[in-house]
Amino acid sequence: MSDVFEGIREGLEDALAHARGESGRGIATTIPADRVDVAAIRAAMGLSQPAFARTFAVSLSTVRKWEQGQRVPSGAARVLLRVMEREPEAVRRALEG
Repeated sequence: MSDVFEGIREGLEDALAHARGESGRGIATTIPADRVDVAAIRAAMGLSQPAFARTFAVSLSTVRKWEQGQRVPSGAARVLLRVMEREPEAVRRALEG
């Protein structure tokens, strides 16, 4: 058998094993997201939850869920929160201009 066919056969066997609930040769990797303390960042900026939500154009529900750990900020929100955490004055200046 060719190497290509052998690879396809092994992949199909793995897929069938997975469908039967058997462990296969695959490896699952979990990368934990670094925690962002939204409540602490918000408090350091002296903003209430509603003011924080308005200022950064997110819903009040989102802010509450971040602070309660029901959701995790991702993408651009995570980056902005990190900037706010480390350079709050830069964020304030940017918002003023």
